[in-house]
Amino acid sequence: MRTKQDPIRIAVLISGGGTNLQALLDAQATGALRSGRIALVVADRTDAYGLVRAEKSGCKTRAIERKACTREEFEAALLELLAQEEIELVILAGFLQILSPAFVQAYPDRILNVHPALIPSFCGEGYYGLRVHEAALARGVKVTGATVHIVNDVPDGGPILLQ
Repeated sequence: MRTKQDPIRIAVLISGGGTNLQALLDAQATGALRSGRIALVVADRTDAYGLVRAEKSGCKTRAIERKACTREEFEAALLELLAQEEIELVILAGFLQILSPAFVQAYPDRILNVHPALIPSFCGEGYYGLRVHEAALARGVKVTGATVHIVNDVPDGGPILLQ
């Protein structure tokens, strides 16, 4: 059981290579991540390379194959796993699934997303992964970046924390 002195237990959800995850793992290793610790990394694909990155850092990992079940079954399994691991904060780092309002309500204001664009540009449904960068290049955008925001019921619509 966690005490108030213990760091917040963080789960990072990924879908692919885990470059954003690696940045978080590096921050944890250097002490820059001070208020919490990554207790679990979950991928929605068993072949996500980010799982290898997490294992090399000593993090507990789990894959729940999204394509093998319905959205409801996937989210139910994920919520059960997060509860078992006493997760308090969820970070979406290259996670290519839109979470349902019911899932988001299970962790109100405790899900953060790393979006690969400066919101409000190139965000919302359909803008994820490389699609964001392809759209920016097609539009001739000269300046781009990333946004960290709180997840709410609207895809990429939550309050912005950092750009």
